[in-house]
Amino acid sequence: MLVRLQSFLQRFPFSTLLPCGCALCGGRNRAVVCADCQRDYLPSTPKRCAQCALPLAESAPACGVCLQQPPAYDATIAVANYGAPIDQLVLGLKFGAQLGLAPWMAARLVDVLIHANSNQQSTQLQEQLPDLLCPVPLGERRLSERGYNQALEIARPLSHQLGVALEARLCIRQRETDAQALLPFDQRAKNMRQAFSLAPEAFGKIQGLHIGVVDDVMTTGRTLDEMARTLKHFGAARVTNFVFARTVRAVTTNT
Repeated sequence: MLVRLQSFLQRFPFSTLLPCGCALCGGRNRAVVCADCQRDYLPSTPKRCAQCALPLAESAPACGVCLQQPPAYDATIAVANYGAPIDQLVLGLKFGAQLGLAPWMAARLVDVLIHANSNQQSTQLQEQLPDLLCPVPLGERRLSERGYNQALEIARPLSHQLGVALEARLCIRQRETDAQALLPFDQRAKNMRQAFSLAPEAFGKIQGLHIGVVDDVMTTGRTLDEMARTLKHFGAARVTNFVFARTVRAVTTNT
């Protein structure tokens, strides 16, 4: 009986028995996002500010905001602008427990990183990778309500795909904060002030290291800025953000 079952599964794998649908168009597809939607909604990578990932005009050398008021982080890798229909992927992962989206998002981050360094040798790309990855931590209350940390869900496959070690609890959220999305832009920095700390077991372990911070979406950048300040306070030499989506809006200050 077992031999017959194994033979059946070899001829008819679970992917054919349990087909999934594209998270964007709903069409039958083995991938969480079909090739057509990926081509239509994730076009060739636009030019972005290397530090904050806001889109730039082709002639612009860098984002004026980062030049005038540099954030604590040094670089940001982003896949797409946050807006319809990409926002549905972010919301599906964050609030809909569509955890299958996380490895796909991680793979797209790798695509962008490779594209950005396409003219460099593999050894040079390896040298630019962070020494460690860590997710933006959730507070205990929010983690208990949601049951998972969407940033960690992306960080796990990203760690595997990049070959970079993951420290899931490198940083901790030392106080509960209000949801950034519900606050006016001018109150978000205050909300995140001193929200993070290095985990006690990590003290003295990140001196001089390049840390990659993973999150699903970067809206104003205040959360990631506070994370970078915390990591550098404890000795990190460089911080690079890895975010799937980047909110685009007109800005007059570093947000």
